Amino acid sequence: MKTKQDNFLSRFIKGIVIALGFILPGVSGGVLAAILGIYERLLSFMAHVRENFKRDFLYFLPVGIGGIVGIGVLSKPLEYLLQHYQVIVLWGFAGTILGTLPTLIKESTSRTDRDKIDLLWFFSMLIGGGLFLFFMSEIFGTIPANFFGFIIAGILIALGVLVPGLSPSNLLIILGLYTPMLQGFKDFNPLVFIPIAIGGVISMLVFSKAMENLIKHHHSRVYHFILGIVLASTILILIPNPYSPESISYQGVTGIDWILSIVFFILGCGLALWMSKLEDKYK
Repeated sequence: MKTKQDNFLSRFIKGIVIALGFILPGVSGGVLAAILGIYERLLSFMAHVRENFKRDFLYFLPVGIGGIVGIGVLSKPLEYLLQHYQVIVLWGFAGTILGTLPTLIKESTSRTDRDKIDLLWFFSMLIGGGLFLFFMSEIFGTIPANFFGFIIAGILIALGVLVPGLSPSNLLIILGLYTPMLQGFKDFNPLVFIPIAIGGVISMLVFSKAMENLIKHHHSRVYHFILGIVLASTILILIPNPYSPESISYQGVTGIDWILSIVFFILGCGLALWMSKLEDKYK
């Protein structure tokens, strides 16, 4: 007999919750999976997919169905909010991201002390990675919202699950894929879902074992790399970027908008800190 924690409906609901990490900037699917107690099993399943495949596949099937349903249901209101309240929403998301930093910092030194190489990784990604992301569209051009572009989106979304604390939506905003992805999710467009699913599977199969090994052998380096990327991408969300069509715009922003932005920024920080405490409890 299955327990309440292990039944189909419970795992379906967990999938809906984890879907937030796919579509909300600042929210990590990996963090949500850790909070819900399935992250380590998911990473182990993807890293050793041929071991106990049937058992693990059936276990995660309702999680996947819940994720698809959650994406479809949540995309429409999120698209509306970004269209009409972009500055307020993005400042709220930025607060959510920054609120996760204390936990990431703590995790980065949970196994070994911080050293100069760790700091080099952090500042390299913060400065070098930040500049690369800012000029990415100018260097490579905007990634088209087509089948290939959505495969890239799927790869990034899966990385957000494999790497707790990493929010793929930040990168999708910079790459100009975020709004087309939301529109496709809202309409349950198979031309969006299918390539994203393909990219997600590719990412999981290619990077899960590598991620497992990197965390095992280079834990501190990996987390300082993540810290640099997270902070850089957060700053970029709040800075207008002439090279990115989905960049934030402060044109026409009123005093009330600024007050609400600050309020939601603080609320986002508080929400992330609360979620981090849950992660520590259920990890």
